[in-house]
Amino acid sequence: MEPNTEQANTSKVKSGAASGVKDDLKTLPLSEVEKMLATSSDGLTQEEATKRLSQYGPNELDEKKTNPLLKFLSYFWGPIPWMIEVALVLSGALQHWADFFIILLLLVANAVVGFWEEHTAGNAIDALKAQLAIKARVKRDGKWVNPPARDLVPGDIIRLRLGDIVPADARLLEGDPVEVDQSALTGESLPIECASGEAVFSGSIIRQGEISALVYATGTNTYFGKTASLIQEAVTVSHFQKAILKIGNYLILLALLLVAVIIGFAVYRGDAFFTTLQFALVLTVAAIPVAMPTVLSVTMAVGARLLARKKAIVSKLVAIEELAGVDVLCADKTGTLTQNKLTLGTPFCLDGVTADEVILNGALASRADNNDTIDLAVLGGLKDSDLLKAYEVVHFQPFDPVHKRTETTVKTKEGNSFKVTKGAPQVIMSLVSNMDQFKNEVENAVNEFAARGFRSLGVARTDEGGKWQFVGILPLFDPPREDAKETIATALELGVTIKMVTGDALAIAKETAKKLHLGANILDAVTLGDSKKQESAAVGESIEKADGFAQVFPEHKYHIVDVLQKRGHMVGMTGDGVNDAPALKKADCGIAVSDATDAARAAADIVLTTPGLSVIIDAIKESRRIFQRMNSYAMYRIAETLTVLLFMTAAILFFNFYPLTTVMIVMLALLNDGAILSIAYDNVNYNQKPENWNMRLVLGISTVLGVIGPIAAFGLFFLGARVFHMSHEMLQPMMYLMLSVAGHLTIFLTRTRGPFWSIRPAKVLLIAVISTQILATFIAVYGFLMPALGWKWAAFVWGYALIWALISDRVKLLAYRIFDPVKKASA
Repeated sequence: MEPNTEQANTSKVKSGAASGVKDDLKTLPLSEVEKMLATSSDGLTQEEATKRLSQYGPNELDEKKTNPLLKFLSYFWGPIPWMIEVALVLSGALQHWADFFIILLLLVANAVVGFWEEHTAGNAIDALKAQLAIKARVKRDGKWVNPPARDLVPGDIIRLRLGDIVPADARLLEGDPVEVDQSALTGESLPIECASGEAVFSGSIIRQGEISALVYATGTNTYFGKTASLIQEAVTVSHFQKAILKIGNYLILLALLLVAVIIGFAVYRGDAFFTTLQFALVLTVAAIPVAMPTVLSVTMAVGARLLARKKAIVSKLVAIEELAGVDVLCADKTGTLTQNKLTLGTPFCLDGVTADEVILNGALASRADNNDTIDLAVLGGLKDSDLLKAYEVVHFQPFDPVHKRTETTVKTKEGNSFKVTKGAPQVIMSLVSNMDQFKNEVENAVNEFAARGFRSLGVARTDEGGKWQFVGILPLFDPPREDAKETIATALELGVTIKMVTGDALAIAKETAKKLHLGANILDAVTLGDSKKQESAAVGESIEKADGFAQVFPEHKYHIVDVLQKRGHMVGMTGDGVNDAPALKKADCGIAVSDATDAARAAADIVLTTPGLSVIIDAIKESRRIFQRMNSYAMYRIAETLTVLLFMTAAILFFNFYPLTTVMIVMLALLNDGAILSIAYDNVNYNQKPENWNMRLVLGISTVLGVIGPIAAFGLFFLGARVFHMSHEMLQPMMYLMLSVAGHLTIFLTRTRGPFWSIRPAKVLLIAVISTQILATFIAVYGFLMPALGWKWAAFVWGYALIWALISDRVKLLAYRIFDPVKKASA
């Protein structure tokens, strides 16, 4: 076709997409569509595809991007910023300019830190999601290539296979009908059958079959593109985030209550109302966990990057917390517990059939292009691959989970045609009409292979009359992974029970479980119900106690997960196929193994980029470390808030003394929030048991530390006022330095279950804390916006704070024995 005609046609499609031309492309005869898109069965050239990509844009929905300036300004809007802004206005109105500029610094610092850290976290997640980008099989320059789906353009020829997410709106080309799941688009749960010439839409899933297709619309021009672009992604809040938010609400309510008491007594005593109100507002701001959202997002984002290094990519950040709590992991046998490197054994043959003939017929029912491990193993068993050249493949029907077999129509050089099939032995046997003659013989062979750990494939071929004749059995062996046995033992030490899930026969499953030391209690999934059945207590208990499940269909996986969840377990499920998607979504943590289908990856919370079970165990360990960091932050935040609030309230009520000025409170909050972000990088030990949110323990320990703080502070206050007879002006910088130093030392107490020295802190945490406390010390010593304390008293405060930190650490250990007497690993 001439270049000017091609450009005219493509321009016509683009300009007319909104005026009905795109809909015409959905219904016009394929030959006309090819002409309008200036393409052919050989696809586009790479040069033309590049040109069209710049013309149409990437094949992706326009993501709503927030203006960075508006995003930054949003940090000045909300309940917490409002409180700071009211305090700022009051300071200006009272002409307390030192307070004004320090509060302004707090307001701007919170916005800058929050904006920058969230921006960095967002970039990290975007980079991880890019690794999960869908690839497409596209014909360019007459060859099949695998570019990212975002590079598709109208006129591309693509190949759709079982488990693929349709990457763009396309018209099906010549081939067998395929079953397409459009439930994500239309809500219709049953897949529909689409034949050659019909349209399939972006976002639907190929449930059965494979076929080529012609792309006619991409990106926002797709059938559902406009609708999908209006839908904002729902933000999922995990159990842990909900708990953190509850803590935040608790602290806010406590702060407001105590501040109300302070204001009430101040009014009663006749103190200046606006000065008291300004102080109360600043105290509330200091007590409220302003940095909490930032710490959460940073810790999760850092954790996601760490998991990515372990070859586990997080598609949903909340999955980190769910993975930390998993106590049952249902693991696929093939590729997870075994090497997924099938080798062909010596076939079982019926009388009059040779082993080579069984292998040849099995090879004819295979297809190398699909890179299927079973097909490649059968083809690899041929002594001479040139034997296949004597046959012409007229039609190939790929394997699907429903029919459990492949089928090929073959023509010989003489013009004779016949069919061959290979698949599950029971399926192949059901095709053969005279199977009763040697049924026992075949079943015995299958059982014997299974007892040795071999997976059996039945092979059949049609005779001249078109009737199926059984040929033989192909035994395939998939050896266990070398690290599987050790990894399973490690999982048990971590409190995670591994349950093997396989579609293989019961005997094979038992043999594999025996080799892996998994246990011999393997259930036949045929005896289980489906997702709609409410299992009895006895059956539920048998599922809970089972070491694995054999002859599992996709609906069984969903049912197994459902039963285990109802019995109180946090369940992880691995999967790779399109039919695994419901179970992966149902599980508390769905894990798509390496080389999983697009549908499985889309449904999963975590996607593995390397095979094996060990990567999952590494991910569990890392997720528990992340959980520990969050746990440490929660206890620290509660303890610090209680210390400041209780000490300030008691000092004002009982001694009519404001131990800190407004400026001191603001600087305390600034330094605390600046250092605590580094906890996202801290060294921690993972727990040997699945993590759960133990509110009794967290609130108990943090309350004990939060009560010790005011006791220590009043001890120093007593020494300064009654023993050393210091003035109130000198007591204030002393108490400021005490609360600052003691508060940061609390970080080292809450980060370990054992003595504070039991786990070495990360350098970044150590540097952050030391730096902020050096700054706080210089501020107090040289009297920046406060009376100068001097080095002598600063050294005294440091010594006093360190002694109380040692005492607090001993009390903490006693509190752990009271609140959680069961000894666990140091955390």
